[in-house]
Amino acid sequence: MSQTILTVDDSRTMRDMLRMALAGAGFNVVEAVDGEHGLQVLGAHTPDVIITDINMPRLDGFGFIQRVREDRDHRATPILVLTTESDPSKKDRARAAGATGWIVKPFNPDKLAEAIRRVAA
Repeated sequence: MSQTILTVDDSRTMRDMLRMALAGAGFNVVEAVDGEHGLQVLGAHTPDVIITDINMPRLDGFGFIQRVREDRDHRATPILVLTTESDPSKKDRARAAGATGWIVKPFNPDKLAEAIRRVAA
């Protein structure tokens, strides 16, 4: 059975790139346009891994991660941050909120699939 990945990113282009790369690697992909929408999607889906951006409107990635970790149904779901941010303090903040890993854009599709498989194991 194929694993389901929730991607949360306000960039349509990035969501499209992620969907193509992840579907090509054999994953099912569910998308959200920001953190608020991501929380709504989690009400209807139980992904194996979540991939989120940091800089988004309405609810940014830090807030989204924190809210996911507060939800008993999803608190153990691995969360990978995929962002253009390389600031170590933001990486520390994401880890403190509950992020499992951090990947800087642009991403390598094979390495992203490998990271997903590793955190989902």
